[in-house]
Amino acid sequence: MRFRAPMRVLALVCLMGQMIPVAVAQQTAIRFGSVAMDIPAVMHKRLTPLTQYLSQELGQPVSLKLAKDMRGAIRDVALGRVDVAYLTPVAYLESHQLGQTQLVAKTVTEGQGSFKLMIVVRADSPIHSIADLRGKSFAFGDRAALLQRAVVVGAGVSLSSLGTYDFLGHYDNIVRAVMRGEYDAGIVKDTMAYKWRGKGIRILYASEALPPYNITASRHVSAAMLKKLKAAFLKLDPKNPEHMRIIKTLDKNYDGFAATSDQEYDIVRQLIAPFHNNSPDPQ
Repeated sequence: MRFRAPMRVLALVCLMGQMIPVAVAQQTAIRFGSVAMDIPAVMHKRLTPLTQYLSQELGQPVSLKLAKDMRGAIRDVALGRVDVAYLTPVAYLESHQLGQTQLVAKTVTEGQGSFKLMIVVRADSPIHSIADLRGKSFAFGDRAALLQRAVVVGAGVSLSSLGTYDFLGHYDNIVRAVMRGEYDAGIVKDTMAYKWRGKGIRILYASEALPPYNITASRHVSAAMLKKLKAAFLKLDPKNPEHMRIIKTLDKNYDGFAATSDQEYDIVRQLIAPFHNNSPDPQ
């Protein structure tokens, strides 16, 4: 009989030992998704410092749930399979249309809260105007990057008037292919065009300023959490070395994040409208 009290204590300790892991497991993690701009291992490396920072700022774990492609990333945040995602401008618009997603912040590149897409040719190319692109070969990036095609069509060249066009994935693939003469022209982000201008590449055309990549939240994210997320991203200070490391790991051209709104993306809506309206010309 004298062993009953210690046995009760032991039972209580065992029960508590079983409950603690359950409590930890039940702590809700914020799921962070992303468009697939690199292979998953690289994207994981680029985003991990940011998710670690967010975990500290928000006071709860933030876990990565990376999609295998852009379509998957759009559906993940639109359907609430992730809470927050790093998206392209078009990916945001499609997620918003599908699931009423909410903008958190936009990226800032070299001090600018916008970017341009640029058509480039080889420095010694005989192509000197947009009209000269008709019948020529052209290199695009990701097949899902609709904005690239929309900018080319908006510049005055229908896809059907090109001699041929292919999708090469990343911007650096496009630059190399154009420089080697494998394609007559290609479209890249402004930072890539500026990097190679005068080193074998010439800029033929620049789009107007476009809203950049962004952080988007699912509509299931509460107003209180959305406010915390916005504060956390806007708190990232490029003058703070540790913050700068987080920002530059995501993209070496970024300076930080800024406030944004859905209206900023109207220009992209206008550019991609012909594609969504099944116009025969863009195809």
